[in-house]
Amino acid sequence: MAAVTPSISLLTGDQIQEIHRQSLEILSRTGIRVDCPRALAFFNKASCRIANNNQVFIEESLVQWAFDAAPSSIAIHNRSGEIRFTLGGDSANSTRFGVGVTNLHYQDPLTDKTTPFSIKHMEKAVGLGHALEQFDVISTPGIAQDLDPKTADLFSSLTMLANTTKPLVLLISEMNCFEPALDMMETLHGNLAEKPFVIPYFNPITPLVLNEETAEKIIITAGRGLPFIYNNYGMSGATAPITPGGTLALLNAELLAGIVFAQLVKKGTPVIAGSLPAGFDMKNMMSVYTPHTMLINLACAEMMNHYQIPHSGTSGSGPGWGPDLIAGGAFWMNHLTSIMGKVGLAPFVGGNFDSMAFSPSAVVYANEVIRLSRIFNRGFSIDPETVKLDEINTMGSAGNYLAAPSTGKHFRNFRFESPVWPGYTLEQWQSNQCPEAGKLLREYTHHMIETLSPPHDRDALMDRGKQLIAAH
Repeated sequence: MAAVTPSISLLTGDQIQEIHRQSLEILSRTGIRVDCPRALAFFNKASCRIANNNQVFIEESLVQWAFDAAPSSIAIHNRSGEIRFTLGGDSANSTRFGVGVTNLHYQDPLTDKTTPFSIKHMEKAVGLGHALEQFDVISTPGIAQDLDPKTADLFSSLTMLANTTKPLVLLISEMNCFEPALDMMETLHGNLAEKPFVIPYFNPITPLVLNEETAEKIIITAGRGLPFIYNNYGMSGATAPITPGGTLALLNAELLAGIVFAQLVKKGTPVIAGSLPAGFDMKNMMSVYTPHTMLINLACAEMMNHYQIPHSGTSGSGPGWGPDLIAGGAFWMNHLTSIMGKVGLAPFVGGNFDSMAFSPSAVVYANEVIRLSRIFNRGFSIDPETVKLDEINTMGSAGNYLAAPSTGKHFRNFRFESPVWPGYTLEQWQSNQCPEAGKLLREYTHHMIETLSPPHDRDALMDRGKQLIAAH
């Protein structure tokens, strides 16, 4: 008998069809603005109607063609060439998490004091993500403020490549560094498309703009045969409608346009699509993450699952001030619902203050949240071998199961001690000077960072990569 497992399901079949209809109407009636001449040429070749030189209207038949052309699953490898996980297909309920992304500041793991993100912080952040078992990918954790912007992306990409063997989600800030970064990685590693472990990441501009830089990066990436993530970011009440339904329809339409464009560039291009929905705090002029934005994230995942397109969504980062109650609440709501829903990839865990400051201690806390959420999602069995009715009958009333055969056989499977916090009784806690849980978390994180063990080829890759950058 199958295990008892929890799940979250938002949308009925009729609701999925209605959201799809609304998105198709947006594409055919409102259209998208395309700022890239080369991208416009692809849409023109596909006989899309174009108004005002760059407003492109996409019909339902072209969307369906793109669904049929795009791969329904993508195998993501590690740097060693082994399959790390698969997105889409039968893995629709196996959410994968990553450390990230593009923070401008770094929070000291002991004090939460912020300093400008540096290349040394990049090494620490990548190494931490490499060491933590619950994280499956490393996304560009920050933007190195201590390097020349002309080469910062190259040094950051090299540091990521050398300090982990896990898959990489690559965010390149400077357009002129994008192809050189991929060239460098191919020179150091070999063909990136054969067993892909580098996943470039792109955003259009909400509402309804395919900007030139994103379009050009998609053309380059598709030409190399690489998968990529296409995520849009919409703030309800600012760049997207104030209502959750309006935001979902708009963001879904943008994703459909991106999927179509990728297939027009190269049929069969692997696309990982999804939204990063947020609210807009009009008082403080910042994005916020709310129960409604979490629901939109889950609904988007269900739409991509319906379309058979691999999914990437939100990661629960943003509202915290450190590894605190604010961050913890967002992690729990995001990570647990993602795992119980159909979220494929949640690649950006670790940013505080609206993803401005990377917090190593928050990353370690999130690692625990993911671990426990995955255990929760596994459920439990009710088959005769695990229920043991004969043992219950033998034990009878008022007994205990400390020495029962099933206890001796299975108790290790149900021990969930945290590596961060000891399981103190009140007396033990008092005898240890009543430590604060946050203090123990910070000390644990600091110790992890001070004792990181990089991949064996780290130094060799760094040396070769620096030579390539110097010759660039």
